[in-house]
Amino acid sequence: MSVVTPAPSPSEQAEQQGFKAHSDGGWGNTSERVVPVQTRSDRFKSNVPSEHPDVTGREAEWKLTPVDLVRPLIDGALDGAPYAFLSTHTDGTDVEWIDRADARIGSVGAAEEKASANAWNAFEKALSVTVSGEEHSEITISRSSLGSGPRGAHTIITGTANSRGRVILQNTGLAQLTENVEIIVEDGAHLTVVSVQEWAGDALHLANHFVTVGRDATFRHVVVSLGGKVVRVNPSVALAGEGADGELFGLYFADAGQHLEQRVYMHHEGANTKGRVNYKGALQGLGAHTVWVGDVLIGPRAAGTDSYEQNRNLVLSEGTRADSIPNLEIETGDILGAGHASATGRFDDEQLFYLQARGITEEEARRLVVLGFLTEIVQKIGKPELEQRLQASIDAELNASSSAAVNGGAA
Repeated sequence: MSVVTPAPSPSEQAEQQGFKAHSDGGWGNTSERVVPVQTRSDRFKSNVPSEHPDVTGREAEWKLTPVDLVRPLIDGALDGAPYAFLSTHTDGTDVEWIDRADARIGSVGAAEEKASANAWNAFEKALSVTVSGEEHSEITISRSSLGSGPRGAHTIITGTANSRGRVILQNTGLAQLTENVEIIVEDGAHLTVVSVQEWAGDALHLANHFVTVGRDATFRHVVVSLGGKVVRVNPSVALAGEGADGELFGLYFADAGQHLEQRVYMHHEGANTKGRVNYKGALQGLGAHTVWVGDVLIGPRAAGTDSYEQNRNLVLSEGTRADSIPNLEIETGDILGAGHASATGRFDDEQLFYLQARGITEEEARRLVVLGFLTEIVQKIGKPELEQRLQASIDAELNASSSAAVNGGAA
């Protein structure tokens, strides 16, 4: 008697060959997938707060942030009314409040985390800043009266085609602010945006800057964070047009009990784009904490890309913590070059010895080393008056932190 074995079904064949769902991955059902996002550009985006999961502080984007301190900005009620500001500007610039329905709003980016979505949901009007002059123009927006209540805000900055200009966002005083800043750099434009955080000592500030850079356009972004209890500024820059050029610079000085964070993302989308990221920070005082996460993604159509990112941290005392995480993804082999670097360390003994050997005291030598280390970033702003003022602020910050360390207290 012969025995006939039934042929396996297609599903059984796949299972026999190893193609079956894993019990811990949810591979077979899209709604059940728990596999982490593999590419930076694939992160979930939504401007609706309820569509984002609750923030526990264990998520990759929040685990280094003092979530308990900024909880009201992540999922609390926010005041989204227009606020008082001062502006000084030259010809070729304009500033106004615009309605939420304006077509520019949402044209650049979307919220990748809940605090950003909360701000997006709350604002009543957006502050629009436009640079349109082909001769160099400049505008400074100063905010110093935001108050101590939780607030959500939205800003649109536009550099029109072939314009030349600089926008300075100056932040001082009390604040509990979560905001989104959309920056549009049209074809052939040259735009610099400088964001200066000199908040009061107990201020909280979460900011997401979304940028798109057009064909043959040049964009420079400078972040200076000196004041505030918790300050987190996250620039996301898409070099979308062919030949786009992006430079992202950052400077921060954290003293006792201060948390300064920046998560930088540069996406090379167009061909023949060039990107440079350079952030520098100093830390002094018990509990001073800085976070820098740098993501660079070179997309499949970004042939001819030239990209480099780096972060440097100078530790001035015990009891500080600097987290520095560079990431680089490359999806095409046709590039000019790409790289990243990160370093955190104390004073260079040879530099101190060199200065002291020439009659300079140890305290003054340390001050000169720190100022020299950070001044490179300050000089990228391109406005001498602001550069001098910030250098003086850094000097004052250093002196205050040094005095606090000597006296055993916080700055």
